[in-house]
Amino acid sequence: MSESKEMIFGTRAVIEAIRAKRQIEKIYIQTGLTNDLIKELINTAKEYGTPFQFTPQEKLNRLSTKNHQGVICQLSAIIYQSAEDLIDKAYGEGREPFFLILDRVTDVRNFGAIARTVECAGLDAIVIADKGNAPITGDAMKTSAGALSHLAVCREKELKKSIRFMKENGIQIIACTEKGDKTLYEMDFKAPTALLLGSEEDGISPELLREADHQVRIPMKGKISSLNVSVAAGIAIYEVIRQKHYM
Repeated sequence: MSESKEMIFGTRAVIEAIRAKRQIEKIYIQTGLTNDLIKELINTAKEYGTPFQFTPQEKLNRLSTKNHQGVICQLSAIIYQSAEDLIDKAYGEGREPFFLILDRVTDVRNFGAIARTVECAGLDAIVIADKGNAPITGDAMKTSAGALSHLAVCREKELKKSIRFMKENGIQIIACTEKGDKTLYEMDFKAPTALLLGSEEDGISPELLREADHQVRIPMKGKISSLNVSVAAGIAIYEVIRQKHYM
């Protein structure tokens, strides 16, 4: 990770970065700091909806050897876009929206591989929550083979609300899970669609799974019950593409 390009250090500098509306991935604040400037930083981050978390000093020191003064701001390598705007854009162009929603995919390599597939397949965007996902930094850019430079990513405060907004705008939410009651190939994808995939550790969170219109599974023949999330995403995305364009 290139510290000089991807990080800002110090409380005052980070406050100004927030107010300047820099694209910020996350702010790390040393646990136990309670001075007035730290309080101002926290209030500013909340006001602008900027993700932050409290972190032990040891982790901050691992993130950077520079004099961080208890605050490190990790900048995003991309400019986030609005899912609402992209839905309007797709319909305005006479197209059916096609989104991929990722719930807590934390591995940078998996996220990069998924982004590469999404860009190649021509989806409108990847939609993620503002917390609990792989950071979109230079490492993610590299693993996506540059796809993130050409792909829209939407970072939403609450995925549940975003999913409901999609449904209100005629987009079906299809959850890819081994718990699905039908296979991927039995699903009709000839409608505006958003695929929902979850983390490899515990899949899609129950809260989001309940919001899905349908739950589908990828058929398995072997002894291992699940695929790598980036592989599963690729299979699901191209089944949607096949149905939309080749059937």
